[in-house]
Amino acid sequence: MLSYQHGFHAGNLADVQKHALMAVTLDYMTRKDKPLSYIETHAGRGLYDLSGVQAEKTGEAREGILKVADWFGADHPYTKARERIAEEFGETIYPGSPALAQALFRDMDTIHLAELHPGENEKLQDALPFAHVVKEDGFAFAQSICPPTPRRGVLLIDPPYEIKSDYATIPTFISKLHRKWNVGVIALWYPILTTGAHVQMTRALEAANFPGFLKHEVRFPPAREGHGMIGSGMIFVNAPYGLTDEVTRLTGLFRSL
Repeated sequence: MLSYQHGFHAGNLADVQKHALMAVTLDYMTRKDKPLSYIETHAGRGLYDLSGVQAEKTGEAREGILKVADWFGADHPYTKARERIAEEFGETIYPGSPALAQALFRDMDTIHLAELHPGENEKLQDALPFAHVVKEDGFAFAQSICPPTPRRGVLLIDPPYEIKSDYATIPTFISKLHRKWNVGVIALWYPILTTGAHVQMTRALEAANFPGFLKHEVRFPPAREGHGMIGSGMIFVNAPYGLTDEVTRLTGLFRSL
């Protein structure tokens, strides 16, 4: 299934949670003068126009980053990445996770991205010409490239969950990756739906007893009447030092909505 396009949802409250935590993670890891690898299994197109037709149709960004931008001060890495993207591409352009990584990375760092959707893949290559971009199944790609060179790095698993079996297979997928790449920071994003589809997956991951395990879930109003997503979650394996501070801060901010 290749119908999902993130342009309709870019900059929504789920993105705010995900991108704030990823920005803090990448900022912390780039403080050490050693090269990093960044890998993403479902990268999307990289850059999104919040004034475009898709974003305007849903209005999710208006209730997301455009509403809560003041949660993040000028020194927050999420703000810094967004400002760097705006300077290069324009004020209405919002960075997806790959562009966020590129904005925070150094010349020594490497980016590997998988995106199977043909149209999204083409736009991704245009947006991030210096990244290694493949049109492959993201899960298979991650297994093939891990452990990456350099070994220090971050992997983001961010599928659209169009394939419902993803909830059942992801715990085993992460276990296999961690055995191959035990020093890697593995991050997983998932939606919190009214159906509770994520619950068995998160329980299985909690039971796996991974090192540096961190789970963060937030709730927010549905984007529109009848919309099934009422929150989002992030799970980290080998979570970097200090990420719990941002988790605590975000928890309080989302509760204020």
